[in-house]
Amino acid sequence: MPRTSSALGDPEIAHAVEVLWNYHRLDNGTDTRTDVGIGLGSHDLSVATTTAELYHRGLFPLIVFTGANAPTTLDRFPRGEAVHYREHAIELGVPADAILVEDRATNTGENVTFTRDLLAATGHQVHTVTLISRPYQQRRARATCRKLWPEVEPVTAGAQMSLRDYIASIGDEHRVISMLVGDTQRIQVYAARGHAAPEPMPAEIWDAMTLLAARGYTDRLL
Repeated sequence: MPRTSSALGDPEIAHAVEVLWNYHRLDNGTDTRTDVGIGLGSHDLSVATTTAELYHRGLFPLIVFTGANAPTTLDRFPRGEAVHYREHAIELGVPADAILVEDRATNTGENVTFTRDLLAATGHQVHTVTLISRPYQQRRARATCRKLWPEVEPVTAGAQMSLRDYIASIGDEHRVISMLVGDTQRIQVYAARGHAAPEPMPAEIWDAMTLLAARGYTDRLL
């Protein structure tokens, strides 16, 4: 049955979701100049919009959009996430020759390593990068980059909007909360597996994730 009321009307759920949202958002790339902006593919077109906005503000001279398809993006972006991101950025006034496309990556680790290899192959020397992602993917993106591409210094950015506005823009509250829960779990699991650098996780964060998982937001758990 369709969900007709917001789970955020429950103060306990609302608090837990806000705790995770604030934990994952770093936003230290919104005013920092770097060598390249890397838009990480997903179902969320705001990644491309934010990348274009930061480009127009002169925060980086080059963009790489990276991403093939996942089951959740095939219908939305049939030619691949990075290809659609590029087209959207060009519609927003980014010059085509300022954009490189990496169209094979199917996860965040591949986003990082395939982009690293593409930049090297095209002769770009990179020391600093801005990782642009879904707002709640920022901490995991940074941890992944620090592990798999330690030669660069990453900062991160995402769409600048509140949690409730973001949920409204996606149109699926359950999905957003489930993604928050899944990304929180991945911070620890991927670090333990050697896929990402460790990130601090206060007990409040783990408790919020555990509560939301117990309430049924388990779609994105490993």
